[in-house]
Order: sequence, then structure tokens, then C-alpha cells
Amino acid sequence: MSFSIGIGPNIRKSAYFDATVRDGVQAFSVYNHMYIPAHFGDPQAEYDRLLTDVAMWDVAAQRQVQLDGPDAGRLAQYLTPRNLAGTRAGQGRYVPLCDHDGWLINDPVLLKFDDTRYWLSVADSDIHLWAAAIAREKGWDVRISEPDVSPLAIQGPLAMDVAEALFGDMVRDLRPFAFVETALDGIPLVLARSGWSKQGGVELYLKDATCGTALWDKVRQAGAPFGIGPGAPNDSERLESGLISYGADMRWQDHRATPFEMDFGPLVDLESDIDFVGRAALLRLAASPPARRRIGLVLDDTPPLPGHPVPLMHNGAQVGIVSELALSPRLGKTIALGLIRADLAQAGQACDLQIAGDLWRARVHDIPFIT
Repeated sequence: MSFSIGIGPNIRKSAYFDATVRDGVQAFSVYNHMYIPAHFGDPQAEYDRLLTDVAMWDVAAQRQVQLDGPDAGRLAQYLTPRNLAGTRAGQGRYVPLCDHDGWLINDPVLLKFDDTRYWLSVADSDIHLWAAAIAREKGWDVRISEPDVSPLAIQGPLAMDVAEALFGDMVRDLRPFAFVETALDGIPLVLARSGWSKQGGVELYLKDATCGTALWDKVRQAGAPFGIGPGAPNDSERLESGLISYGADMRWQDHRATPFEMDFGPLVDLESDIDFVGRAALLRLAASPPARRRIGLVLDDTPPLPGHPVPLMHNGAQVGIVSELALSPRLGKTIALGLIRADLAQAGQACDLQIAGDLWRARVHDIPFIT
């Protein structure tokens, strides 16, 4: 069964949309109200390229929320339970965001340009509205906006070789999550050592959408000797690596999670006197071990992939939720990520996934599946 997605004005096109269509994109998804490529016709080849060579991805749907003004740092700290006191200009931080009840509502990368300007590179939710409402309620002197920024990712074992061909050997000095403002043949961008995979690489935060096709083509040309090709963030590689996806693993309202359930405990500072949204709730939650734990699962068989969360069962009762399943090419099995009742979280524990009324046997597995 195949479907198509309608292209209309209610969903925004990325700066690289025309280039991806020209280069053979076969399916789109929607992320942050934008089209994002899902695959270019051969997902297995795209997976192989990511694992052995280098891939380029249109991830412009990874939108930026800019905090700009004298109170930008104050707002940035209030939005996250992670202590930002030691964050330097040019440094990124992975920061959980919680609501007032302690539920996770996003897990962006924060980029600090200086004390008065920050970006939140957000997952799939309207955090600009949240940030703007909090800033206004607090009466702080900070402007919330969405800058003209469109990330393009270069990922894979040869990604740094491609980045070096584009920007010179300075890319080798970038530490993970560090970034610099630069330009490529006059195209303004931010170069960051980050990405949507565990294979390593960089993201080019294009700062002029009119240059989208030009930047795409420069990356494609520089990457040609290394076997670069277009693709998209890969579900199989994400699950194998145990990477967290806000939109899949902790979606707002459909199923929620706390930072402690998602193993973000080390990023929650309850010892210092910093104030942040949800502090009182997180103090209460931290007083007891989490009722659920994040786990991996290996299935005995190969069920249909439902494309949505499914119940996790044990002895006829629901004991958790499975957020996503995918076939692991490296393991040769269907694997999954989810949350399970803490007393059942030990490796080897048998349980069942309920998919369309059928039960599929699985066993708990430590994550990541592959290091």
C-alpha cells in the first residue's frame, strides 16, 4: 500500500526543497510544520551510506527559536533544568525542557552566541510560543523570534572529510556541540559539530534561505569523492544507537515522560539555587525512583511496523509503551524502544507488544543495542 502527501501552503517548504526534489526524494514527512525528506527511494542504501560513507540530509525543519536581548540568558536558564552557568560563547548544550508538572516538552540543543543571544534548535513542537509566553509573563527584556536559519546535516564516518574539503582543517578542532559563525563562498552559516545520528558529523545552519540550492550543491560536489548521497535521519540507526527522539519517544499528550524516566537525571540540577520551569515538580519526582524505565526490546518475529506507539503487555496487563519499532540491519532482528514498569526493566525480561490486536513476544535489551 502506498500513499502520497499533498504539497500545499499550510506546510512550509525548506530552503533545500527544490534541490531534494531534483535529486529524487520519494517521500516526505512533516516536522515543525515543514516538509522533511523521509527517503530517496532506497532506504537500505541510505542506511549503508550513513554507516560506511557519508550522507547529506535536509533537516531544515529543525527550527531555531532565537532569544535576543539583555534577559536572553535569564530566559534560557529558566526554560531548562540544566545548569547553564558554565556555558561559553560558541558552545552548544543538550537541554531538556519541562512543563510545570515536570513532563518533558522538548529536548533541543541550545547554542550560545553571547550573553544576549541564544538559539534553541528544537524538536517537533511549538517551543517559540512557550518561550514567548513565559518571557512576557515574567516581564523580561528579551525578544523571541524564528531567524532565517535552515540546517543541513553531513553525517557518517567520512563526514569530517567532506567538512574539511569545504571549510579547511579548522573543522577538526571543533569539539562535539561546538560551533562557529562562518561563510562558504559568501553563503553565511553556522558550522556546528552535531547531528541527528551517532555516526558523527556536522550541521550547516544556513542563514539565508535563498542560498539553499547553492549550499546543497556545494556540499554534494565536495562530497562526491567520498560517495556522498542524499538521505534522511534513519530510524533503524537511531534505534540501534539508542538515540532519543522527542517526537517519537515522548510526544506531548499522546504519551509523556519525565527527565528521570528518559535518563536525563544528570542534566537536572536540583542542588544549586537556579530557578526553572518545573523545579518544584522535579524535586518531588526526584525524591523517589522513577516508576518507569527506558528500555530496548528485541522481538522474536517480524511484526508489521505500526508507525505509532503501541502497548507493552505482561501477563495480560499493560506495563509500558513502545514508542517505535524498526528492523535492525546489523542485528537482523526487529528492535524497539519504549518505557516499561521499573520492576520489569531487567535485560531478558519477556513481554509482549500489542499491535492491531495481536501479541508479539519480545525481550528487554540494554541500550544502546550497538555501541
